[in-house]
Amino acid sequence: MSKFSLRKLSATVAAPAVAGVMALSTIAGAPAASAQQLPSLDQLTAQAQQQLDNFHGQTRDQAWQTRNDILDQAEKYTPELVPNVQSAVDSALEFLFPGLVAQKNEEARQAREAAERAHAQQIAEEKAKAEEAARRAEEQRRANQFDRGSCPADAKICVDLDGRRTWLQEGGDVSYISPSMSAGMVGEETPRGTFHVNRKVKDEISREFNNAPMPYSIYFTNNGHAFHLDNTNVDSNGCVHLPYDAAVRYWNDVQIGDKVYIY
Repeated sequence: MSKFSLRKLSATVAAPAVAGVMALSTIAGAPAASAQQLPSLDQLTAQAQQQLDNFHGQTRDQAWQTRNDILDQAEKYTPELVPNVQSAVDSALEFLFPGLVAQKNEEARQAREAAERAHAQQIAEEKAKAEEAARRAEEQRRANQFDRGSCPADAKICVDLDGRRTWLQEGGDVSYISPSMSAGMVGEETPRGTFHVNRKVKDEISREFNNAPMPYSIYFTNNGHAFHLDNTNVDSNGCVHLPYDAAVRYWNDVQIGDKVYIY
């Protein structure tokens, strides 16, 4: 005996809904059939009852997949009827699996929003990469036109105290230009000349000045002179202050023993 009787469903919702879907399925499977070859109403009703039984034997996910297969078939053969077919099938599903349609629609909404967020993130990442490439290209253009002054080709770090400039070199070519810098104040000037990096301390502090932070310190004398992260709007007590990006770049690129030229 069937698990569900069509008479127990609304005559204007469940039975016509599934019967209509089954008719669509039958017609779609044989599009060239003549009117005399179409199934009778009794046959459609029996097929509808079988479809309801099939839904009953399925899990909620299986029933949802069956629903989507029916709609795909409708879209393929009679797209103009898809809204009516969907309404009919969803009505039958709601009777047999209460809340399933709302649940799946919510899951689809969340999936769409997740896909939109992922797409937006991808666009943002691609934009950031393009902007970074443009920045590097501009940096290289500036480097090619940059006045290296008297800094020798074999120096890794160059500092022009009067011009308040500092940059990195690689094999004589300018590889990075710090956007800003500051050096020693009057009476505590940064020494000029040729030096070599002798020590690096990433989380350095200045015991001489009340444990003031000196992150990314790169020492080039034995008297406490170093390149490090600090406010470039303020003159130092002999060190070379660098903004954050430059301090990190210097820290990553400069090694102990590299030549420092300050003029």
